[in-house]
Amino acid sequence: MGFAYLGREILYRGRVFNLERVQIRLPDDRHVFYELVSHPGAVTLIPVDHAGNILFVRQFRVAVQQELLELPAGTLEADEEPAQCAARELREETGMAAEKIEKIGEIFLVPGYSSEYMHFFLATGLRPDPLRGDADEFIKVEKIHYTQAYDMVTQGAIRDGKTLAGLLLLKKYL
Repeated sequence: MGFAYLGREILYRGRVFNLERVQIRLPDDRHVFYELVSHPGAVTLIPVDHAGNILFVRQFRVAVQQELLELPAGTLEADEEPAQCAARELREETGMAAEKIEKIGEIFLVPGYSSEYMHFFLATGLRPDPLRGDADEFIKVEKIHYTQAYDMVTQGAIRDGKTLAGLLLLKKYL
């Protein structure tokens, strides 16, 4: 006997995620409830220009009440393929399109309480091609050479989890 899902109840429907209460049967036959964030999935981009600069975005994050330096990212829309989402988010957040967008990895972000699955894409051959971003996003684009970005990681200046994972995945392409 193993784990078994016995039922789910949506407690809250949001714009980006739902909050669910899930009942599970444990291997010892006990029944327990968990609260889970149900998320449609997302993409993170590592846009690298011809000079080895990575395009980062700096934006205020309400949950931590501060601006963070991050790789561009966004949530999948209904029935949207991750590569399509990556191309759209790159244009919305950085004003650039890419000649090549290549999937380089994927991870569960916080599987202890969320189903969010992140797809990582390397974007190269960048050219200007802006697309209007979300009305509630106030984003500043910053170009940082990849060597400086890795220094910033070791100095604690980059603290966003998806950005750290993306930079780790990028290592094999440099």
